[in-house]
Amino acid sequence: METTAPPDWKPCHASQDNLRFNAGRRPEIQYRDLFVKEATNGEMRAEVMHVSGASARPTGWHYHTCEIQFLYMIKGWVDMEIAGLGLVRVAEGESVMIPGGTVHQELRSSEVMELLEVSVPAELGTVPCEPPAGRL
Repeated sequence: METTAPPDWKPCHASQDNLRFNAGRRPEIQYRDLFVKEATNGEMRAEVMHVSGASARPTGWHYHTCEIQFLYMIKGWVDMEIAGLGLVRVAEGESVMIPGGTVHQELRSSEVMELLEVSVPAELGTVPCEPPAGRL
């Protein structure tokens, strides 16, 4: 069988028996590690962001130093503004893909939220910035 995966990548399994939470970018959010970073040697990261009892705080305008950020809402919702897309509410069962370098901000979320976040590469730098042109 042919594969394009690097030979040093390995399978991983995140389960209820091996829960691991990492410190993340925002203190009001718990970040559940899905072990993808180690399995891909830092080429990709996958984690579930948990908010419980208080909505996530606004982030302000920023962009990420990465190739791609992919979000899939498992439970709850988040309101975001994304350059080139405008104001969107990402609700349960919905997703949004944000190319690296795209200016955006999170405005508010439901008080209970579970959001799958995948980034390539695993390291996702955050750079605060001004709003996009034409945005007050």
